Amino acid sequence: MSSAGKVAGDEDAGGVGSLAERFADSASCEMNKPDYRELDLGSPVSPLMVRSSISGGATTTTSSGSSSSSGSVSGKTSASASSDAETLQSTPRRGHRRSASAGAPLIYSSRTWTPNSTATGGGIASPNHHVNVVGLSGNICPSGKISKPNLANANGNRMATLSSGSGNYGHGSIMRGGIGTPKTSSGNAGETSNGKSAGESVVKRGMASLDPEDVKNAGNELYRKGKFEDALSLYDRAIAISPDSASYRSNRAAALTALGRLGEAVRDCKEALRLDPGHARSHQRLASLYLRLGQVENARHHLCYPGQQPDPCELSKLQSLEKHLNLCIESRKIGDWKNAVKESDAAMEGGAKSSPLLLACKAEALLKLHKLQDAEMSLKAISNSPFYPQSRFCGMVAEAYVLYVQSQVDMAMGKFDSAVTAVEKAGRIDYSNAEIALLLSNVKMVANARARGNDLFSSGRFAEACSAYGEGLKYDNCNSVLYCNRAVCWSKLGLWEKSIEDCNQALMIQPNYIKALLRRAVSNGKLGRWEESVRDYEVLRRERPGDSEIAESLRRAQVALMASQHECHTPKPGVN
Repeated sequence: MSSAGKVAGDEDAGGVGSLAERFADSASCEMNKPDYRELDLGSPVSPLMVRSSISGGATTTTSSGSSSSSGSVSGKTSASASSDAETLQSTPRRGHRRSASAGAPLIYSSRTWTPNSTATGGGIASPNHHVNVVGLSGNICPSGKISKPNLANANGNRMATLSSGSGNYGHGSIMRGGIGTPKTSSGNAGETSNGKSAGESVVKRGMASLDPEDVKNAGNELYRKGKFEDALSLYDRAIAISPDSASYRSNRAAALTALGRLGEAVRDCKEALRLDPGHARSHQRLASLYLRLGQVENARHHLCYPGQQPDPCELSKLQSLEKHLNLCIESRKIGDWKNAVKESDAAMEGGAKSSPLLLACKAEALLKLHKLQDAEMSLKAISNSPFYPQSRFCGMVAEAYVLYVQSQVDMAMGKFDSAVTAVEKAGRIDYSNAEIALLLSNVKMVANARARGNDLFSSGRFAEACSAYGEGLKYDNCNSVLYCNRAVCWSKLGLWEKSIEDCNQALMIQPNYIKALLRRAVSNGKLGRWEESVRDYEVLRRERPGDSEIAESLRRAQVALMASQHECHTPKPGVN
């Protein structure tokens, strides 16, 4: 790159020269030689965060009697929803018993089938015959002891089968036959012996019916098994057949809640209450949804609805949420950002885990504490809760506040255009708010200063580019991108100390800012501070283990460090 100043190393720019070649020039004092990656025209590079999720399928074990025509499958699929669908009745499950093991275990026991009972092995026997059905009763049994036929069993006539061990059945691997439906090795619940999914058959049965109650009951069956998408399709059909049923809409709200579609669930509950203002289940469900969304007053209205006794547990959650929410707002007003994070977390742990306002408040506090990546992650969680209340937070319209915080985070990340767009939208929603108006003015000034500085840098006017970036820092003195860009300009002018100072400022704001680390490592190398240079390259090597240029620069810096240390310990000629 010539001294005319081609912008290199920016997020939006292309060509990046060989680091090894540029490192070779580090021993000279020639100015304006490109070192590595330089101006930051886009967002700074965040450290790589790898997330892995491990999912596993369960295996079923079946057992059948000697006279059975088909095997039986037992197990249970646990539902993940916090609230059950309307009219669902849960069946209490018996606990599992285990006996102490003595010696080699025996896992078989016999049981006599009688005409008045159903063998869980799935076989059908003649009513005039007694058939001994041998099945798995567990994996722990005292040696030499086998249960006798016709012995009364306190746990009923269901035969015990051996679980695959992957389901959540309590302790041990023994479960009662005939309870629930296990997952097969393919991961689908309820696979029958002929390979047809039980869930699919329920869907077909529901879709074929013209009776909305039958359709709803089929949806309830699927909801109970955790098949929320299929349950939702059946609730949709029940509503299409009978659109004036509050119960069907309340059930659909339960399925939507289980799928994380909270805004749609709120709308369904509201519609159910329009159809039937006294529908207790819809009031309860809507109160629970408003608690999750952090809307205290709306939750209280439906929880304490006249004529119904509020749930003490939900009422306690509501009072706790209100307390932490008020403390969070007070902390923000006085700039106590650590306490704002603490109270936001406490409110979300108390039940308001999907509140856009609490997530945004936490993101703003984390940004002020220079925890940029954490702030960005908090804002991303809001995408799963797109429902915004028609209320105010810290003097702003709720949705405008979320956009206000989004603009600040985008600016800190170097996404200047996105920052301007977000704050402009916030201004249209809440045009009278002074905080939003001030941020809009500052964001535009910073974005213009950055654009002007980049243009000056590209034309080789590095001193003027430094001044332009400095103007932007007057409006946002915590912008790591502007500090890093100005550090590049100082290095072009051969002012390595100033370059290092600006890199230090950028890294105080964003500790893992890759470009600032690179610039500081190169600048320290120019000053012969190889120990500091090696330290930064080692950090970069850990952050980007596959980057060959960083690996080569680290090797060269280590060689230079060893040479300088050897020179220091070598006595000069003629000195005793």
